[in-house]
Amino acid sequence: MKLLLVEDEAKTGDYVRQGLMESGFVVDHARTGLDGHHLALTGSYDLIILDVMLPDVDGWRIVQALRDAKSSTPVLFLTARDSVEDRVKGLELGADDYLVKPFAFSELLARVRTLLRRGNIPVSQDQLQVADLVLDIPRRRAHRQNTRINLTNKEFALLELLVRRQGEVLPRSLIASQVWDMNFDSDTNVIDVAIRRLRAKIDDDYEPKLIHTVRGMGYMLDVANPE
Repeated sequence: MKLLLVEDEAKTGDYVRQGLMESGFVVDHARTGLDGHHLALTGSYDLIILDVMLPDVDGWRIVQALRDAKSSTPVLFLTARDSVEDRVKGLELGADDYLVKPFAFSELLARVRTLLRRGNIPVSQDQLQVADLVLDIPRRRAHRQNTRINLTNKEFALLELLVRRQGEVLPRSLIASQVWDMNFDSDTNVIDVAIRRLRAKIDDDYEPKLIHTVRGMGYMLDVANPE
């Protein structure tokens, strides 16, 4: 997943960027308000982490511009402004969360993952479909060719992630953070085992095959095989 970090303090910005990258995210780092404003409005991001006190254009104006442009990209304010009035202002302008400096990186990471799990798909979308695979989100059920497929909670969560990100190659680190809420350990094969079990239920007895391995990169779900 791709994040935008708008932070002018070099030490804080480098620390947050490095930590997020080590957690499996792609991070663009803007060091001024003008750069952050431009990237936020023209780039494609899954989440924006935004300071308030920035050179040129402050964080308030950036989030206001995003919401005026009808952008639903989640925004997390990360700022030293800790008054109740500032928190209320940030949330009323359209931010999704507000974390005060100084902060523990573990808490920042947890909040980032929580916001990303919410996603940008309206909660009213109760059904997802790719080819003849149908997911009933409220009832946590999957069907293929009108046949119900029995899945564990983790298998359903993994399949839902793949379906929602159809056509995207998802690295193991992202799958681990989104489905298991953990950092990826390259020595474990838990992701590969889960994919293998899910593929056996979803693909082995059906055509077309939907779950694909992209060598050296990760997994994707799509009607067309990327290879």
